[in-house]
Amino acid sequence: MNNISKNTQDKILRILFEEVVPAQGCTEPIAIAFTAAKAKEVFDYDDITKVVIRCSGNIIKNVKSVVVPNSGGMVGIEVAAIMGLLFGDTKKDLMVISDITPSQMDIVKEFLQTHKIEVIHENTVDKLYIMVEIHNQNHCSSVEIKHLHTNITQIKRDKEVLLQQACNDNCFNTKHEDRTILSIKTIYQLAKTIDIDLIKPLMQKVITLNSAIAKEGLSGNYGINIGKVIQDHIDNGFYGNDVRNQAASFASAGSDARMSGCALPVMTTSGSGNQGMTASLALIKYADFMNIDQDSLIRALFFSHLATVHIKTNVGRLSAYCGVICSAAAVSGALCFINNSDLDVVSHAIANTLGDVSGIICDGAKSSCAMKISTTIYAAFDAYVLATHGKNLLGGEGIIATDIENTLKHIERLSKNGMKVTDQVIIDIMNNQ
Repeated sequence: MNNISKNTQDKILRILFEEVVPAQGCTEPIAIAFTAAKAKEVFDYDDITKVVIRCSGNIIKNVKSVVVPNSGGMVGIEVAAIMGLLFGDTKKDLMVISDITPSQMDIVKEFLQTHKIEVIHENTVDKLYIMVEIHNQNHCSSVEIKHLHTNITQIKRDKEVLLQQACNDNCFNTKHEDRTILSIKTIYQLAKTIDIDLIKPLMQKVITLNSAIAKEGLSGNYGINIGKVIQDHIDNGFYGNDVRNQAASFASAGSDARMSGCALPVMTTSGSGNQGMTASLALIKYADFMNIDQDSLIRALFFSHLATVHIKTNVGRLSAYCGVICSAAAVSGALCFINNSDLDVVSHAIANTLGDVSGIICDGAKSSCAMKISTTIYAAFDAYVLATHGKNLLGGEGIIATDIENTLKHIERLSKNGMKVTDQVIIDIMNNQ
């Protein structure tokens, strides 16, 4: 069954390890902190007088309402930037501000009050764009990132360009592996046959970290606590104690905690902790509830994360198309996979999910992300059950094509072209309230 060469396998593994990485907090404010910390590294001068943060609309949208971890409950672009600027460690990538202390936050707050900090909505076609400039009376340094949350495309000190790197939305012309090598068929075949020892350490880290923040969300008071509320209603008999409800509760609880500034790290997928948790937590709960062995779970998680990457690559890193739809679609396929369904059934489950919930918008990172996770996990289970009973959305029905890869191309058109105006309207609404 496996016609995948070692060269192709190695490339796909590089994609997996590039995409499934730890992060603390929502990745957009963390990306701002990372950019600011890098700008400070190349600024060899004292007496900072001004900091300018230039962001795309989608970055602004995803930072506006989410709590920055270790900030003591503070939100906003300026907070994330100055935390990174003063105390960030770029060697930790998306864990850049993971070690900031309350006493250091006192210094951050003082800096915010005593320095000029300017935030500019950059008019750019790039959905993920951040540039941080640091100024004093005579000098300036700047760092720019595009398309990926730690992908530095330009570094300047005064007028000297220290780094200039091309990049586009599919990561071509960068150090990153080309994602177009992926397909649902290839991911399915590799998940079936790969030496499990090559992926087990990473997937065990996914299980450990993402389960920990989900349990924290179930036990603490975070955001709207939808995960905990669902669990409470399972416990009191209002909801049934079934795997679908348990999975929705567990997956959304992680987002409850993360969107409210919980400092526990998560394993992200496609630059998103919410996508990483969606791609993993429902499957982790399913395997526990159904007494499925860990090796089968690890292979299903491998499928789910790579399928998320593949679907999200078509959508783009940031979009008005809610990213957890991509992960939930991957989960529906992974539920079929873990139950030994063939490729056709797996593909139909993914398409069923996409045909159901593709209208959910992304209106920024905040508490309602957890609600969207619970909604899409419920949809994923429905799509899985339908596919395993031979009940599938047919090609030509709405956005669904006759095969899964063309369906993903339709999702690409929908998200990038059809929802372009939607994205602009969402950003305008958020910027004017």
